[in-house]
Amino acid sequence: MPARPRALGALVALFTAGYLAPYLLPTIVGRLSAGLALSAAQAGSVGSILLLGSACAGLTLASRVERIGPRRAARLGLLAMVLGYGTAAASGTLPPVVAGAVLGGFGSGTATAVAAAGIAGRPDPHRAATLGLLSVSATAGALYLGLPRLGGGHALPFAAIAGTAALVWPVTAWLPRATSGPERSASGPLPSRRAGAALAASILCWSMAQNALWGVSGRIGLTQAGLSEVTLGLVFAVALGAGLAGVTVAGALGRRLGRTTPIGLGTVVIALCVLLSSAATSPSSFATGEILWNAVYPVVLSYLLGLAASLDPRGRWAVLVGSASSLGVACGPLTGSLLSETAGYPGMGLTLCALLLAVAIPMTAVSRHADGRPLLPTLRGFSPTPPLPELGASPQTPGRPAAVPSNAGRAGFSARRAKHRQPQSRPAELQRR
Repeated sequence: MPARPRALGALVALFTAGYLAPYLLPTIVGRLSAGLALSAAQAGSVGSILLLGSACAGLTLASRVERIGPRRAARLGLLAMVLGYGTAAASGTLPPVVAGAVLGGFGSGTATAVAAAGIAGRPDPHRAATLGLLSVSATAGALYLGLPRLGGGHALPFAAIAGTAALVWPVTAWLPRATSGPERSASGPLPSRRAGAALAASILCWSMAQNALWGVSGRIGLTQAGLSEVTLGLVFAVALGAGLAGVTVAGALGRRLGRTTPIGLGTVVIALCVLLSSAATSPSSFATGEILWNAVYPVVLSYLLGLAASLDPRGRWAVLVGSASSLGVACGPLTGSLLSETAGYPGMGLTLCALLLAVAIPMTAVSRHADGRPLLPTLRGFSPTPPLPELGASPQTPGRPAAVPSNAGRAGFSARRAKHRQPQSRPAELQRR
């Protein structure tokens, strides 16, 4: 098998392992609440701690994946996932579960960072990100179908994530080792800082708003919409199957629609779905909101990951934006729990809908900037100030080249000056003669 398809397969597998914990967040939070007798806010806090460890790993490794080596970093991350999530699955008390969740979350973030950096260096990062989302959606959908039939308790979802990490370990042999040399040690300036910072801040809020609902979706379905746990798992599995279909369509379309339309319009659709799911009082309305939401969410996420990869081919913005997304995901469960307890599920949905509509504006602006349009006119409504000339350079008029002094002009000036002085020198010459 050629090295390039093998490397792509390893990146997709790492992406699947790293993103599996956020995808299983509703069942993790729900089973922690039921199995360890935790309140909704306490269970949400454990989920947030898990994902906070993932975000910290990404922020730490944003510019260090090449220096450590993709293979070594991936194996360290997978080992942390196996040990951390395995400890959480085998423990029946809260402190070991929290410690295992933190270690496992750091491992998930490490695997995601290696995958994001590798995907950014691919010839078509959007296609690679699409394959990763297809894989993690299929894996999570299968687990949502199977876990309710295997029993209750918090051990099963943690054990499933640890088992996935163990299965991914062999394919890390297809990843490159660390290479020495100045091309690896030189970091270089981070390009597109303004656009990258705007995208990172926006996707943090974007992920937090959606995962605030995703973290309490299980409780909404059970208590407000009246679903059983088996039916709820079926709805989530169908929703993730719809996500598979959506990502497949996005992969087939590629860049034909650009990035602006899928990101902007898709975020608006997601905001409306969040509003519908949070206010659902019947199984049909809840299922409609969840399925449509999960069909659009991975599509927009694939374009956002491709957008982050296009800002820096070395993958640093891809890792930083992915870490910002993980940080938003980490804040999601606690945010959703607090909002639902204070404002109720419909009030929470209205707040999250407004936040999503607000962040759609800067994300659309960055996508327009990546397509070759200036960022400042989109964000502020005026043209950017032209760059100042370098010290000693001649000022330029817009649309005209700078005037360059001519040596011929200087020579002509010297000749005219000598001509005026010539009559004054002649009497002196005659006097000497």
